[in-house]
Amino acid sequence: MTEARFDVLCMGNAIVDVLTTVPDTFLSQNGLNKGAMTLIDANRAEELYGLMGPAIERSGGSVANSAAGVGALGGRCAYVGKVANDQLGEIFRHDVQSLGIHFETGPLLGGAPTARSFIFVTPDAERTMQTFLGACTELTPEDVPEDLPASAKFSYLEGYLWDKPQAKAALSKAARIARAAGREVALSLSDQFCVDRHRDEFRTLINDHITVLIGNEDEVKSLVEVDSIEAALPLLRPMAGMIAITRSDRPTLVLRGEETVEVPVPAVAKVVDTTGAGDMFAAGFLWGLTNDLPLAKCARAGQVCAGEVISHIGPRPDADIRAMVRAERGL
Repeated sequence: MTEARFDVLCMGNAIVDVLTTVPDTFLSQNGLNKGAMTLIDANRAEELYGLMGPAIERSGGSVANSAAGVGALGGRCAYVGKVANDQLGEIFRHDVQSLGIHFETGPLLGGAPTARSFIFVTPDAERTMQTFLGACTELTPEDVPEDLPASAKFSYLEGYLWDKPQAKAALSKAARIARAAGREVALSLSDQFCVDRHRDEFRTLINDHITVLIGNEDEVKSLVEVDSIEAALPLLRPMAGMIAITRSDRPTLVLRGEETVEVPVPAVAKVVDTTGAGDMFAAGFLWGLTNDLPLAKCARAGQVCAGEVISHIGPRPDADIRAMVRAERGL
């Protein structure tokens, strides 16, 4: 196997996040499903934007956030995702490239605008997302250069991309190339509703190509259609070589064969916004794997990154997560 050019290749929906804080009544009055990511059309996007108060705009997208985290930790990272040839697309591209991430996917010309996700943060720090996918759904297999998946230690695929056939084909292409080259392929389950939509196809993808599965407790329970994590574990073990399961403030579980690693979650002084928590966990966890750390230390790196991002508004780190991870004993 040739030496890897990148530690992680990330493939996901390229989205600009628009974040604001709202009371719970805003969600109920506007028919929003608390804690979920719901896809909306252009008209609904315009309506919600008109209802929002002051907001923060930042480049986002689940696996794009993970790419930013890997880069902030010092990892060599590449990103594949589709934006339009418009102002938000240029903002997204500049943000990603300014982090030292290789991002050369060509823009969509003359089609839908760059995607945006309206994120409503309630006082309990829960986030509710309403997402207009726009240009990011136009990712195609032609946007995946043959050399990228073959030259990355890990390809990290976003489950949300599975909603569109051509984007699904792009993910499948990357997974096939990576595995043929002897590389690792990781999958984010993205959210429970995404799993509900694509359960059978996800199972096939995992069995055929995925070596590392990352999800939270609700997502993995949905994947194997059980109501408890205890019932889920024996069903999950045969599905992928390694499975990392986050459980909010309860210990993270990492499964590898018959091994179970349980890692307590460090306390966070104040939880402000849970947006990006899973994305930053994935960044730290994958960074740990690419550096051959023991599983418990990989999970702890992920927890540290997640703990930083939930301490402020926004899905990407504000503090030096590389220094924070290195400050952990043994990391």
